[in-house]
Order: sequence, then C-alpha cells, then structure tokens
Amino acid sequence: MSKETFVFTSSTLRSLRLQQEMLEWEDRRRAASRQSASRRYQSTSRSLLTLPRSSRRPQYCRDPAVHNALYTGNLPSIRNIFKDETTTNLIMETVSEELVWSAEMGMWVLTPQKKHTSPLRILASRGYQDCVKHLLLHGAEVDTMVGGKAALHDSCANHRAECTRLLLTYGANPNILSEDGVAPLHLCTTQETLPCAQLLLEYGALVNQRSRDRCVSPLHMAAKHGLDDHVKLYLCYGANISHRNREGETALNAACASAERPEEAGRYYRVVKRLLEGGANAQIAGRKNHTPLHNACSNCHIRIVELLLAHGAEVNVSNCAGYTPVDCAVQAVEDYLEGQPEKVIVTLLNYGAAPINPKMLKFCALSPKTMEVILNSYDRILSCDSWVGSVPPDVWREHQMFYDSALWLVNQPRPLQHLARCAVRKQLGVRCHMGIAQLKLPPSLQDYLHLPLEGYLK
Repeated sequence: MSKETFVFTSSTLRSLRLQQEMLEWEDRRRAASRQSASRRYQSTSRSLLTLPRSSRRPQYCRDPAVHNALYTGNLPSIRNIFKDETTTNLIMETVSEELVWSAEMGMWVLTPQKKHTSPLRILASRGYQDCVKHLLLHGAEVDTMVGGKAALHDSCANHRAECTRLLLTYGANPNILSEDGVAPLHLCTTQETLPCAQLLLEYGALVNQRSRDRCVSPLHMAAKHGLDDHVKLYLCYGANISHRNREGETALNAACASAERPEEAGRYYRVVKRLLEGGANAQIAGRKNHTPLHNACSNCHIRIVELLLAHGAEVNVSNCAGYTPVDCAVQAVEDYLEGQPEKVIVTLLNYGAAPINPKMLKFCALSPKTMEVILNSYDRILSCDSWVGSVPPDVWREHQMFYDSALWLVNQPRPLQHLARCAVRKQLGVRCHMGIAQLKLPPSLQDYLHLPLEGYLK
C-alpha cells in the first residue's frame, strides 16, 4: 500500500529505518521503566504476605494463533499455551502501520507502531472468567501493568463484573493507577459498570481518590456521565461533594456542563437534583468562572435551571468574559430551538435577571418567541438595527405579524397596561417568580405579568 501511495528514495528509506530503530529503542526503554516502577510499587504497597517478584526480562509474543486464542476465549487452547508463570506473563505485541508526520522530510510517512497488552488484560476486558481464572492459578501477576493499564482497569471499563470480582478475590489492588493516572473506579463511566463500582468499593477502593493529572474524583466522573445510581453509591460511601478538580469544578459543575443533549436531559436532571439535595453549592464557579447556572443556561436545560435557582444560584453573576447566565442562554438559542429557550429566558427574568443588552438580540434571530419575551421585558423599543438584518427571510415571512409589530413600536410609546406590567415586575425584582401569585389580581392579569406569548407586540 505504501509503495502505491508514496515514492520512497534511498534517503527516505534510510530515515524510516532510523526512525523505526529509535521507536523500538524507546519502546524497550519505556517497557523497562514501567516494569521497574511496577516492581517498586508492589514491593512497598502489597502486604507482608506477598512473596517478592522474581526479576526477569519481559518476553514478547507476536504469534497470531496465541492472540486469536485470547481474543476468542478459547479455553482448551489457553490451557495448552499458558502453563506456567513465564507464559502467563507474556507481553502480547501487535504492530500496525500508522501515518506519522515527519518534520525532517516534510511529509506523512507510514511508521510501524507497537502496542502492548497482557493475556490477563485481553481476557478480563472480554469477560472470559474461566480463562482469567486459569491464568491467575498458573502465576499471572494480577497487578502487572502492560500497555499502561492493569487487568482491573479493563474489566471495569468494559463492565465485566465477574472478572472484576475474580481479580479482586486474587488480590488485585482496587486503587491501582494506570499510566494515565486513573484508578479503576474512574473508568466506571456507564450505567452497566455499577456492579463493578460496587465491587471496587467493597474491596477497599477509595471513593475520593483523585486522578493524577486532572484531580477528578469518581463522583466527578459519575456526574459528568449522568450516572445517578453511581452518584448515589458514592455519596453513601462518603464521597466529598465539595471536591474541586484542577480547574476548580465540582461534580455539580461537571453535571450541568455535560447535559448537552436534550435526549439525556432526564438523567442529568436526576444527578443534579441528588447533588443539590446532598448539599452541593449551586454558586461555586469552575472553569472560566462558569457557575452551574451558566452551564445549564448554555445547554438550555429549563428543569436544571429552575432547580439551581430554587437552590440559591446567583442569577446575575458574570463569568470571566463578562457574561451572565441569561447572556449564555441567549447565545445558545440557535443551538436549542426545539428546547423552548424562551422558557429559560422567562425563568431567569422572573428570578431578577438584569435587562438583556439589545445587542444580544441577534442571537435570537431564529426564535421569534424568545425575541418576543425579551422585547416585552423592555418598557420601550429604541431600535431594531442590532437584530433585524439577522432574521432569515423565510422566518420573517412565517412570523411577519410579530416582526411588523416590533418595527412599528420602535421609538413609539407602549400601552399603559404594558408599562404597568414593567413597573410591577421591576418592583418585585428577584421575588417575581413567587410574588406575582401573591398579588390580589385576577388570574388573567397574573398571567399577563408572566410575559405570555401572543405572537405580536402591542
């Protein structure tokens, strides 16, 4: 394939050989370094009953037949191949050619890339329990790190509960960190991994263990992936709900920021609700000074917005760019036209959000309902120049009555009824969401104070 794609000169081939030799040398150096680090860790962290590991050079296996036996879980073949400590701890090596940019030659070149794993990792990731047990009984090192991970990482990431139980029973360290600095509990990121998370905690996994680089906790990971059952489990085991990662974000920040897809709104709502009921602070800002409310508004998630506001979220706090939650909601209108963004805007205004800058109205060009809500929050319409040119012709034709009424009201006095509505809402301020219901007014007037949609301005 490479000969058909590239023209290789003798100097190019020589450079490729040198590069391959350097990669092979680097692979050997890294493998030796990982093995040395693994031995040092095991000698200090394992119990005194653990026998010292014998020092031996790693042996590699590239035999496709052996690989096939492992990947298919062929127990009879595995029994014939892996009979002692040496064979059960082989390093399984695969080589594939990948395009790598060569700055020296100024072109993309096909370079062999080696990937390493262990028999135990392969079997545990695929749930071949009997095969895993055979390897463990014949000397497989349960915590050996090959290719950057241990077998326990793979069994948990692939929700293989029985293999996870077996590895833990044979002494696997539930808190072992991968080369990337994550523990098995950090890899329980789907609903199917709940049994694995339960087993890890039962065998001593640290519920507040932080990943090495980003300092995220298992609670962060569960919240980020919208896993309500995991969040409940971790809180029962004493997870620190106020823990902040390296960027300053709590689990609540992570949940609100990750609720991007409308079809997943329900499970993220349950996670946010559980965290808030567990004592999470709705005002803590994370990355770029985004509070949970900023994130929920950016995702146009009305139920989470209402939940955060009910738990004391500050409606007029600004992020590092100077945007308030309502600004974030307006900027997200075009991305969530089916999510009823006008309801988010009304809710924020009812909790005392400051008036929206007219320059932001261009973001509402595709949502006349949102435009109507915002224009009705003003006591007068000074100009439409900031947004009128952004409305597509087809949208204008479909909602011509609304747009014509908006243009007609530019620099014109609004009706007394509307001015009275603006005055009452301003007086109520942050209490508008509950104060309107306490006013001794007919239901029709109370509804009018909530900025109902009519399809035109008057």
